[in-house]
Amino acid sequence: MIPSLKLFHILFIDVTVFDLLDILLISYILYKLYFFLRGTRAFQMAVGLFFILLVSIFAQLFNLSAVTWLFQNLKTVWLILFVIIFQPELRRMLTTLGQSRLVRYLVNVSESKVIDELIRAVGELAKHRFGALIVIVRNTGLRAIIETGIKIQAEVSAPLLISIFNPRSPLHDGAVIIQGEVIVAAKCILPLSQELKSDSGLGTRHRAGLGISEESDAFVIIVSEETGRISLALGGRLHRNVPIDEVKQRLNEVLNITTLE
Repeated sequence: MIPSLKLFHILFIDVTVFDLLDILLISYILYKLYFFLRGTRAFQMAVGLFFILLVSIFAQLFNLSAVTWLFQNLKTVWLILFVIIFQPELRRMLTTLGQSRLVRYLVNVSESKVIDELIRAVGELAKHRFGALIVIVRNTGLRAIIETGIKIQAEVSAPLLISIFNPRSPLHDGAVIIQGEVIVAAKCILPLSQELKSDSGLGTRHRAGLGISEESDAFVIIVSEETGRISLALGGRLHRNVPIDEVKQRLNEVLNITTLE
């Protein structure tokens, strides 16, 4: 039997450690939901649903039989409506959960697949001299950067990355943001570093890649449109002319993937 671990007593209620943890957990979930929905249309719909919930509670308190009967018989319908109305937000929430560091640590097979797709794409981009700027999110969130681009929300794949950075594509300018297994956005605007101004051999892509690595812990892959050479930016440092095998090795190190080779 688990001990009660009583902390203190309020009126007729014994407050235990588990009660406190329960309150903290619910508070954290509600805070995250508010932060996740804030500023969206879904937030307004959530307020409307909360108002309906309050009406049902008052109906039970004041014994309004007809209203109570109506809400009780519509419970299943409310659940279905909730899923339909908040379907995009629920999908985003589950995607965010799946991209959390804990989940990615426990399930690293999919990340290995992502690395394989990235290496295939970078190899082809370098071969055809398609300029590319790929930002891989780690611990630091890049929400402000993502909002400057066009939302994609698609699984990472080599063909999709190649098509995005094709010079004929309207999305080829700017950066692609990858978080977990998902290409979150394309055509994103990155801050430019001031370190490479004097280096005439490096253009805007390299300055942008270095700039975002100075302001976050993101891992950045840059493919030169002029030479097809690959550069990496991490921690405010730019590594130039990196072979494709080394790119894969660095990706495995940065994302903490243990290879079986």
